[in-house]
Amino acid sequence: MYDIKRIRRDFDEVLKGVQRRGGGDFGLLRIKELEEKRRGILIDLEEKRARQNSFSREIPVKKRAGEDVTELLEYLKDLSTQISTEETLLKEVEEEMNELLFFVPNIPQEEVPVGNDDADNKVLRKWGEPTRFDFEPKAHWELGVERDFLDFERGAKVTGSRFTFVKGKAARLERALFNYFLDFHTDSGKYMEMNTPVLANRDSMTGTGQLPKFEEDMYHIASDDLFLIPTAEVTLTNYLKDEIYSHEDLPIYMTSYTRCFRREAGSAGRDTRGIIRQHEFGKVELVKYVLPEESEAEHQDMVSDVERLLQSLELPYQVVLLCTGDLGFSSSKTYDIEVWFPSNGGYREISSISNFHDFQARRAGLRYRDSNGKVQFMHTLNGSGIPTGRTLAAILENNQQENGKVRIPKVLVPYMGGLEEI
Repeated sequence: MYDIKRIRRDFDEVLKGVQRRGGGDFGLLRIKELEEKRRGILIDLEEKRARQNSFSREIPVKKRAGEDVTELLEYLKDLSTQISTEETLLKEVEEEMNELLFFVPNIPQEEVPVGNDDADNKVLRKWGEPTRFDFEPKAHWELGVERDFLDFERGAKVTGSRFTFVKGKAARLERALFNYFLDFHTDSGKYMEMNTPVLANRDSMTGTGQLPKFEEDMYHIASDDLFLIPTAEVTLTNYLKDEIYSHEDLPIYMTSYTRCFRREAGSAGRDTRGIIRQHEFGKVELVKYVLPEESEAEHQDMVSDVERLLQSLELPYQVVLLCTGDLGFSSSKTYDIEVWFPSNGGYREISSISNFHDFQARRAGLRYRDSNGKVQFMHTLNGSGIPTGRTLAAILENNQQENGKVRIPKVLVPYMGGLEEI
């Protein structure tokens, strides 16, 4: 969310910035028009209130002098009506403007390539070689059903499409994954582990940018006006909502494993097989609150954290810089890390790591006091660190053997009670 003062001061720069995403002016021209109207109303109101106060002070003086104040009282009555009308108009203008401001996306950083969709993303580097087999490999959904690891039919029967039962040793492997991920991020003392609610209120969802734009993608409990979180980003980022910290307290790093819930309203027909795109899934999330001057270095550091995690699992991956057309609404720059999936002979996203600058901080009131005592907005970052379901699918596909068994990555063997294959 942008400060209206910045939009007024740097309108052309802000407009040019958001237009790099494509899709028009995102309501900025209307916001500019409303802001000019608002300022005009405020100037007029100030002048009328000054007259109202001045004439109101004259009435008792004139009465004591025996003067007739009938006309003056009528004038003040009419002036009061005008003020009331303009105050109502001001409220309407401000409400419309504030609503439009929530739909203006973050400005992409200069190094973000201009493009329309994922075809225009920029591959920065690769790690590991794509897995090759001397037999015909199976997709994770085929292997999962054959080995009785995944039950799609009963998931659909019990809940609906895109819900899956993970069973037996595969369920143990998924549990091993999130335990290992949390240990990986916390054992160094870098990230603080958090257990968060999986429900968030409307203000929190607005703070991180899911609302109001993406409400149709959320699972909503209408009776309580609460939302099932699509990611722990929501609860972790809003943890410091409406608070002011000292610059000495930053940076703050947090991580959490939660179940995540997404309606995937715009994904009909995509990834209909397997567990790549589910309505409910488990994920370890990473969140940082940082000083503005440190956010770029912190962004690279978070990417490095996820890369090291994937390397420890021995999964081939590539790092991709998203173009403006593929960039998330709240993000100023995002790196996707994509893992090799033999079933489609390509890479699929397993982690998305974003720098939001002060976009979320302004919406959620995340502030700090700098060394001069001035209150400033923090910068926020988050990334997947990483989802357990997609990682399970990647391990099933990349580590399958000709006999149908799946090799367990070495780092996970202790978490599997010594099992080296399932």
